[in-house]
Amino acid sequence: MKNPWVVIAVIVALLVGGSVWYSMQVSAKANIGVVITPHTVGRADAPVKLVEYSDFQCPACGQFQPIVEEILAEYGDKIHFEYKHFPLTQIHPFAQPAAIAAEAAGQQGKFFEYASLLFKNQATWTKSSAPSAFFTQYATELGLDIERFTKQQHSSLLKGYVVSQFNEARGLGLTGTPSFYLNGEKLVITTIEDFKAQIERAIDPTVDFSLEGAEVPLKVVPLRGDTDASSTVVTTPTPGVPAVQFGI
Repeated sequence: MKNPWVVIAVIVALLVGGSVWYSMQVSAKANIGVVITPHTVGRADAPVKLVEYSDFQCPACGQFQPIVEEILAEYGDKIHFEYKHFPLTQIHPFAQPAAIAAEAAGQQGKFFEYASLLFKNQATWTKSSAPSAFFTQYATELGLDIERFTKQQHSSLLKGYVVSQFNEARGLGLTGTPSFYLNGEKLVITTIEDFKAQIERAIDPTVDFSLEGAEVPLKVVPLRGDTDASSTVVTTPTPGVPAVQFGI
């Protein structure tokens, strides 16, 4: 054989082409029946609108999850909430797969229930080298059709939706998670108590809502190496109150 490199190049091209073709076929089948819908809670015409850009692998997002659920339960039809994906993949390698898994659960009407399980069990699946097994476990707990759930995790439409929301967050100049918008304005949050107070004031501006201990100076600690994260960690010195760490 005069030029074996030509044969090798042809074989490699065939293998790559076959792999791409197979991937496209899998994705096409996974897209069957997929319907992209926003993830919202509450009346669309509610006077207060809250939007969260979040990352399932972010500890601070996990801290805020029960607070958001508490607020939604308390104020009911006075608030309209929308969850949006902002997976910081440079520091959270499992954030995007988790988001796609949540989207697959959402195809069966269980997005928020699945999201709640991801946050509740964050300390478990984020430490695994193969979190997909946990993703399937949570789907099983919710009684989902596992065959459909597994297939739709390969959907290019669902992945594209997650990526589009990431790009939307970047376009807004966001760098950390969780990031919240209240009635179209980005919230500046120092503590969880401050977060709750701003929402309560938006719901009822006449309420004289003061924060106990809010005047105590906050400690700001620089972060290192988190290129996708916010540049600071804000902690509260209030005894017994866990520190809120944004964007990590």
